[in-house]
Amino acid sequence: MIAVNNLSVRFTGTELFDDVTFNINDRDRIGLVGKNGAGKSTLLKILCRQQEPETGTMVITSGQTVGYLPQEMVPDSKGSVIEETMTAFEQIDAMERQQETVAAEVAEREDYDSPEYERLLNKLHELSEQIAMLGGNNRREMAEKVLLGLGFRHSDFDRLVAEFSGGWQMRVELAKLLLKSPDFLLLDEPTNHLDIESIQWLENYLSTYMGAVVLVSHDRTFLDNITKRTIEITAGKIYDYKVPYSEYVVQMQERRASQMASLTNQQRQVAQIEAFIERFRYKATKSKQVQSRIKMLERMEGIEVDEVSTENIHFRFPPAPHSGKIALEAAHLGKAYGDNQVFDNVDFLVTSGSRIAFVGRNGEGKSTLAKIIVGEITDYTGVFKLGHQVQIGYYAQNQAAMLDGEKTVFQTIDDAAVGDVRPKIRNILGSFLFDNDDIEKKVKVLSGGEKARLALAKLLLTPSNLLILDEPTNHLDMDSKDVLKNALLQYTGTLVVVSHDRDFLQGLTDVLFEFRDGAIHEFKGDVFEFLEYRKMEHLKDLETARKAENAERKMETVSQNKLNYQQSKERERELRKLRGNVERLEKEISELEEQIADKEELLAQGSAEIAGDANFYAEYQKLKDSLEERMSAWEEATIALEDFKN
Repeated sequence: MIAVNNLSVRFTGTELFDDVTFNINDRDRIGLVGKNGAGKSTLLKILCRQQEPETGTMVITSGQTVGYLPQEMVPDSKGSVIEETMTAFEQIDAMERQQETVAAEVAEREDYDSPEYERLLNKLHELSEQIAMLGGNNRREMAEKVLLGLGFRHSDFDRLVAEFSGGWQMRVELAKLLLKSPDFLLLDEPTNHLDIESIQWLENYLSTYMGAVVLVSHDRTFLDNITKRTIEITAGKIYDYKVPYSEYVVQMQERRASQMASLTNQQRQVAQIEAFIERFRYKATKSKQVQSRIKMLERMEGIEVDEVSTENIHFRFPPAPHSGKIALEAAHLGKAYGDNQVFDNVDFLVTSGSRIAFVGRNGEGKSTLAKIIVGEITDYTGVFKLGHQVQIGYYAQNQAAMLDGEKTVFQTIDDAAVGDVRPKIRNILGSFLFDNDDIEKKVKVLSGGEKARLALAKLLLTPSNLLILDEPTNHLDMDSKDVLKNALLQYTGTLVVVSHDRDFLQGLTDVLFEFRDGAIHEFKGDVFEFLEYRKMEHLKDLETARKAENAERKMETVSQNKLNYQQSKERERELRKLRGNVERLEKEISELEEQIADKEELLAQGSAEIAGDANFYAEYQKLKDSLEERMSAWEEATIALEDFKN
């Protein structure tokens, strides 16, 4: 368990956290939410001891480990992808070295009956069991499984990490962290560098993760599919909801509505009391009632309403100028980088007003096609044509990074503005939350979210009838994403969006171009309909492979086809028994951990009711002893199951 008590942190004069207290239990699934700048990333850094609070304490149960993946980092690896990933097993490597040392010492001794010899044998057995429990015998297999899940191919394993982009290098860091299996996994925007397939794989992985998971993410679907608890950070306070994100939103709105209703009632009550006091203040016959109501006002505690920021970007895209019926057209289109043929022989026709999403694994050509459309890439094969009078507005994946860091916010827009737009620059910047102080800041000091907003503001300056948006939501919070989505829903031109954010795409586009295996596959429908379709296609592929495997097996030798039926049934019966034993123990362990967590929460709160309650502490110790006993039994049962299966 991680226990946070009376935590306070200030940042540039602002109270990020004020006397915050909460616990993270061993198998929690928590989403950290709040406005950009509320302190989510700061809290993760405190939990992994990269930053110290000004006041308060943070206690981690002895022996438990914490793993942290920041939003951005600069990996410095000189090795290949598989070599770097295998460094996650340093603990097992150290155990194996210790095992070799102990084994060598055992081989040299001849005092077979001595206590020291027995101690060495026990140590050797203990190390062997620990290595097996940590997966030491199939490290390479585990590493490859995680790398494949995160989008790497087998052919990538022996390539140097330094050859990959920053986003792919972050995937290697994520793979290492997952393989280390810390007791508490802290992830800050882990989906920023992942495509939809990798995000779905990560969802499945984290859903069955044995430790606790704490997430910061602006991906609603990702949060809903993983978390069961939501901690909101707002105005220096923590609100803890035992529900996933979407249910939290409903409860949060109900809480604030209740606060407002209570405040309104209190204000009405205060007004009535003050009116009574004013009316009868100078009447001797009412002096006792007046004094009583004055004291009532003094004792009345003011109801606090959470300070909620009402600032959101608000804008609409300019009306789309008229264009021809055809917006985009391609025939036998192909693009290669050296020997790497990204896609080839692609045909498509996009009519004006279409709303298209580009989806697929990273590296399959989504951004490449976007750059061909806007004219940044011209060395392609085949034919590509823009329609009549098509005017393009383009938001590149690295649009924020392309801004001139030495220019001010105002200069950035002023240099791009022409004609009637120039007098409206301050209004445009104001609609994107840049006030009079902000517009004189240099771009290089802005946060990632602020740069993204500035790049979007710049996009409004020139009317367009074809919008190409490449990962526009990467640095936007949920409210800003909603505003952008609503503006795009009202946009009257042709829209092409490259995105891995399923919630953002839902209802925004009605056609998907899936980039896969060097080709582009068109799908008419919503993103979730597409994902369901792809799941069914995957199952069909598995069924086809299974049938082929069965056909091959039928051609094997007669001896293999005549397996002893009774022997097979006996094995299945024993396997079910062993599995049932493991599952029963896991259920008992989970129940005991919940009971212990409940008592530890009472201890952390310092409840006066249990201060001198000997029975409470005796029961608490009994639960811990039972947990230790069940854990030991579970380890033995698991080893027995694995031995039987092998």
